[in-house]
Amino acid sequence: MEDDAYLTIAGTSEGFYKEKGSKFLAFAYPVKSEEDVKEHIHDLKKQYYDARHHCYAFIIGSDGSLYRAGDDGEPANSAGNPILGQIRSNELTNVLIVVVRYFGGTKLGVSGLIHAYKTAAADALENAEFQKEFLTRKVKLLFQYAQMNDAMKLVKDFDLNVLEQDFAMDCKLTLEIREGIYNQFEAKVNDIYGLSLKVD
Repeated sequence: MEDDAYLTIAGTSEGFYKEKGSKFLAFAYPVKSEEDVKEHIHDLKKQYYDARHHCYAFIIGSDGSLYRAGDDGEPANSAGNPILGQIRSNELTNVLIVVVRYFGGTKLGVSGLIHAYKTAAADALENAEFQKEFLTRKVKLLFQYAQMNDAMKLVKDFDLNVLEQDFAMDCKLTLEIREGIYNQFEAKVNDIYGLSLKVD
């Protein structure tokens, strides 16, 4: 995979596992921040308020540096870590998986729990659509109205995402650009008279 690319999931997906009457409902979400994580867990706790445990794991960031696993009352490392292991083994990031457990009356033991949480998380990811995303940065392209054609041609040639545009006397385009092509883009801008870049 390219240096500026990472793998995540395209949308929410669900998984399920049942063992000795206990039900494990798994939910996978694409997330960008810990705020997103808190929101999803809060919503699930509200929706499945009568469940015994809401265990989770997430990885955030293109380098996977922000991660956490929570056992929510299950024996230490029997729930969150097996879920985290599934995210890691699929080489995903910006993903949260929550597994909601309804206790079925029979204890599963630590090895049984590890297997159950791992299997439920794996099922949610099996039902997910993986997608490749790229690291991007936001830049402002500044130019005079007379350079409009040059500016728009650059946007088209580099297939850039226009976030904002302001066509007053001094024109300004706020663009999202892939890290991997930024240097090439910057060189092109410097080659064209009247165009300049401002990085946020």
